[in-house]
Amino acid sequence: MQLECFRGADFSQVSARARRSLGDDVMILHTRTLRDDGVPRVEVLAAPASTLEHVQQRLQAAPLPTPLRRPNGRPYVIALVGPTGAGKTTTAAKLAVRPGTFGIGRTGLLTIDTYRVGGMEQLATYAELASVPFDVVYDATEVNDAFARLRDCDVILVDTPGRSPAAADVTDRWRTLLDALKPDEVHLVLPATMRGDLALNVERAYRTSGAHTGATHVLLSKLDEVPAERGVTDLAMSMALPTRWITDGQDVPAHLAPAVPRLLRSLGLGVDADDSWTNA
Repeated sequence: MQLECFRGADFSQVSARARRSLGDDVMILHTRTLRDDGVPRVEVLAAPASTLEHVQQRLQAAPLPTPLRRPNGRPYVIALVGPTGAGKTTTAAKLAVRPGTFGIGRTGLLTIDTYRVGGMEQLATYAELASVPFDVVYDATEVNDAFARLRDCDVILVDTPGRSPAAADVTDRWRTLLDALKPDEVHLVLPATMRGDLALNVERAYRTSGAHTGATHVLLSKLDEVPAERGVTDLAMSMALPTRWITDGQDVPAHLAPAVPRLLRSLGLGVDADDSWTNA
């Protein structure tokens, strides 16, 4: 992402330098006044408009359908997949209980994570506290019955086990079960602290194959554990998947936010770490 700072005696001089350097379509994002050896100076943060548009287009997910239900009345199904410890269960709870996440749509929670000790109980507790319908599926033959029990929901959020490359047989079983649920979206949950090369390996493991449905979106979690967020946008861009949401803490449902505005702000759009910057 090409962001540059320009400094000069006045705004017109500095903006002219930005145009010469970055082109006539330059966007002046932020500006501030500072002193250099006691002399007032103007500093601006700028980027080519084409670059910013590329970032937004690459990351922006298509709007959720309205209404959420399919024409046959089946709820819209969103599954969360990803490595162990990425925060899938907590994220599912945040999405389910945060008011307005799906407009006026009614949400339900469903888990196929029957392998991890305490995982099912954790999600069941969130569901009970928020009065959100909850169900468990152990086998593909139970899918239709589960949907019947959740028939009053407009959207169903599916929690899945963490993938372990050492347990290929278990992985194949739950992915086969996920396919039986026929999710409309599959969000790959990755911690923002993950190394880029490891994240790409995980993304490859969750791609669509001849046997299984693959990830359609990326969801970055644990942004609160990253000291500087600019690299988080680079991580999201490297996934080549659109993104709807990010999470930045453990509180349910507070630490959940739309992804693209937050990622753009990490590049200097909208909110800067330095409060002396103001919008241009």
